[in-house]
Amino acid sequence: MAVRTAPPAPVDAQELQATLAPLGEAHILPRAAYTDPEVLAWELRHFFDATWVVVGRAAVVAPGSQRAVRAGTEQVLLTREADGTLHAFFDVCRHRGHELLPVGAEVRKRAIKCPYHAWAYGLDGGLRAAPRFDGGSGFDPSQYSLVPVRAEEWHGWIFVNPDGEAQPLDQYLGNLGELIQDWEPARLTTVERHDYEVAANWKLIVENYHECYHCPSIHPELCRVSPPDSSRDLVAQGMFAGGPMLLMDHAETMSLDGRSLGLPLPRLGPQQRREVHYFGVFPNILISLHPDYIMTHRLEPISPERSRVECEWLFPAEAIDREGFSPRYAAEFWDITNREDWSACEAVQRGVGSRGFRPGPLSGRESTVYQFDTMIARGYLEGRVRPPEPVEVDWSDPPSAAGS
Repeated sequence: MAVRTAPPAPVDAQELQATLAPLGEAHILPRAAYTDPEVLAWELRHFFDATWVVVGRAAVVAPGSQRAVRAGTEQVLLTREADGTLHAFFDVCRHRGHELLPVGAEVRKRAIKCPYHAWAYGLDGGLRAAPRFDGGSGFDPSQYSLVPVRAEEWHGWIFVNPDGEAQPLDQYLGNLGELIQDWEPARLTTVERHDYEVAANWKLIVENYHECYHCPSIHPELCRVSPPDSSRDLVAQGMFAGGPMLLMDHAETMSLDGRSLGLPLPRLGPQQRREVHYFGVFPNILISLHPDYIMTHRLEPISPERSRVECEWLFPAEAIDREGFSPRYAAEFWDITNREDWSACEAVQRGVGSRGFRPGPLSGRESTVYQFDTMIARGYLEGRVRPPEPVEVDWSDPPSAAGS
């Protein structure tokens, strides 16, 4: 029996047993998981603050700069020294608690300056000046450095752990690094970004990402370049779930006509160039690995019924440097697909908010949703999350990449 590290979530434990039943008998999460403000508050404290959350790409903090970001319930100030060293601090002045920067703001200065009383800190967090402050002879500036937050860079993304109690990041992510290393994410550059606000719970967005059972119904563009029944789950040894889908025989990548206007990523083997890998990293980033680019969705819950989604497209320098290069072939395809998904998620949110909602069953084509939902359900009960358990699915019709 797992050791509980936090109080259980305010969700009926008996209702969660239906989610934890074997696939083929299991149902999705109960209504409160998608609609109750108390449940979201619990999730922010115990799923977001207590684990590793992605706050952006490493490039969002240039040497000699500082940026404020949201991480769970906290505001975090990221800084990078001239030598490239990354730091993270709670976005709180040590004098009277004023925020140092508003979330989303970036400043390129060698000092962090509180706008309230002008206390100034180095990019390493040390207090450098407290102008006009009369603290008496016992005032020791070295005791008033900014309070650090655990932060690590991993394959070009910045992860932070606000409560400081999570396991080491490499253990948390398990074998994910091995699965994505051939795409070399750290050397790719964000070329395009779209920001969306979706009127749906963050978990509905993740669930939708984790299955293509819905693709024939709402994604005609996707179904022309990738067979919707070609997904399979890889064994996750860390806090993620997912796996590859095939490309149609005529398609080079996910675009409206299947053509790539970029370049294949050089370390990929022949099979990898015929697949798109979809990984949902708990709790807040979805990483989609294409033969020629990477797309990510980074999630921030706003309320039980609203989420912010930052979608980015990453390309290698050799593609970006080509004359006439544009990421639009990838971004246009996925913007259409995203908006189709957001419309579906918002309709589900309206449905789960109805008194007529009853959690429905999951099929074998929703095995990755099952892995995600059982992670959530066990986390609610045990007060901590752990990697999903492998699920065996007996497909009656084998996946195929044929089609046009």
